[in-house]
Amino acid sequence: MTPRPTSTLDRRRRARDLAHLSDLAARREPVDLLVVGGGVTGAGVALDAAARGLSVVLVEKHDLAFGTSRWSSKLVHGGLRYLGTGDVGVAYESAVERGILLARTAPHLVRPQPHVFPLLDSVDAVAAAMVRAGYVAGDVLRRAAGTPAAVLPRSRRLSGVEVQRYAPTVRADGLRGGYAFWDGQLADDARLVVGIARTAAALGARVLTRTAAVEVSGSGAVLRDELTGETLALDARTVVNATGVWAGTLTEGIAMRPSRGTHLVLRAETFGGLSCALTVPVPGHRTRFLLALPTDDGRVYVGLTDEEVEGDVPDVPTASEAEVDFLLDTMSRALRRPLSRTDVVGTFSGLRPLLDAGDDQTSDLSRKHVVLTADDGLVSVVGGKLTTYRRMAQDAVDAALATRGWTTSGREAGPCRTAGLPLVGAADRTTLAGLDAPRRLVARYGTEALTLVAESGGDPAALAPIAPHLPVTPAELAFGVRHEGALDVDDLLERRTRVALVDADRALALAFAEEALALAE
Repeated sequence: MTPRPTSTLDRRRRARDLAHLSDLAARREPVDLLVVGGGVTGAGVALDAAARGLSVVLVEKHDLAFGTSRWSSKLVHGGLRYLGTGDVGVAYESAVERGILLARTAPHLVRPQPHVFPLLDSVDAVAAAMVRAGYVAGDVLRRAAGTPAAVLPRSRRLSGVEVQRYAPTVRADGLRGGYAFWDGQLADDARLVVGIARTAAALGARVLTRTAAVEVSGSGAVLRDELTGETLALDARTVVNATGVWAGTLTEGIAMRPSRGTHLVLRAETFGGLSCALTVPVPGHRTRFLLALPTDDGRVYVGLTDEEVEGDVPDVPTASEAEVDFLLDTMSRALRRPLSRTDVVGTFSGLRPLLDAGDDQTSDLSRKHVVLTADDGLVSVVGGKLTTYRRMAQDAVDAALATRGWTTSGREAGPCRTAGLPLVGAADRTTLAGLDAPRRLVARYGTEALTLVAESGGDPAALAPIAPHLPVTPAELAFGVRHEGALDVDDLLERRTRVALVDADRALALAFAEEALALAE
């Protein structure tokens, strides 16, 4: 009898799944759905299809969340920005999906976060009124999406004392209070992708990293194991291209126009105990803002930029000197002590997967996703954003089923059910609060924090931070290898944890990561 699949991804499962695909290829037996791309959209497509009862294979050339999905602001936002640009449909969709993540599918990874906008002397009455009107509109959007105030509080006016309680380093001179608005914050975007992929794996999907799709059509692909160089030709009833900014490299007729968004990484002490997302206007713009975003690992991210990218799309984008200066100068306008280059301990940049729609600036391009079907049946899903990944996946799978004449209510494929399907580790907030495990682990692993602690064998060293300023533990690295598909040091330090955002921290953690990998051999 075939054993029931689990959510565990490791080297052994990868080898078994590749062997199974080789057998299918030899017999020319197709899988129902092949997904190319292991970011949040591709993982979402794999989960949606597997939840409908389809046989699913997801292949990713590098690692889960290798591309755009790990470079976000770590926000699950309700579309407030898109109200300002007139994208009401995108704004509403974002608010609905935010509520689903907060309340049902990922309450262990997504939590409410206050965003504070200080009213400084540089903010005139018109700008202040526009921000307040936007926050009120965001409240209306939250209610329309069905998210109760008990989950996300309504916006409100703050006194100057309250502003500085949230953000101690905001300058006091000229401060006349502020506004607070609540939105969703991710513990980590790469962890969300891994959770989605593992949930798909628990439903039978075969999730294969270091596996490139070198020739792709609407009915299959030639796959290459990047670890051995071996290839196989896999047939599929439907193929979904979920490669984001690289979508145009797999099929003709898709023109992407990516823009780079850069963040700075600073130590938490630079912001003196920041407990909100600090929102600062960009001079000369009424609807553009920067954020300082505190994390649970002793860092603050400051971002982000919007720079059009020309030429070849890099695997790992990098920040320009001009972007670093822009972020430092703009954020410093709101602070008592201006930020300097010495405060920056790291940077990261991601590429927005924008569909080219003409001559508009990239900041004006819609974030609405689009599903396109080529003449050979290859389905591509492009555009969109992290918050709406689930709806993007649903639309892509619906299009894939329609392409082959399948029905979502027939025998072969059930209806989409991901809106009510908790990700691995998820539980209601009362259950999460009662778990007998360190709070930081619960906030990143949910109910699986109990497994992580149990597998540590009660060894205090395994659950101790790697360094006083670096809360990641050896037990987390071991869990990444045993259950989360990490195959090398970079998988562990760049994606399962975010240690490598700071070069000095990566050097401190390197030996621990190598030991975790060695123990799994």
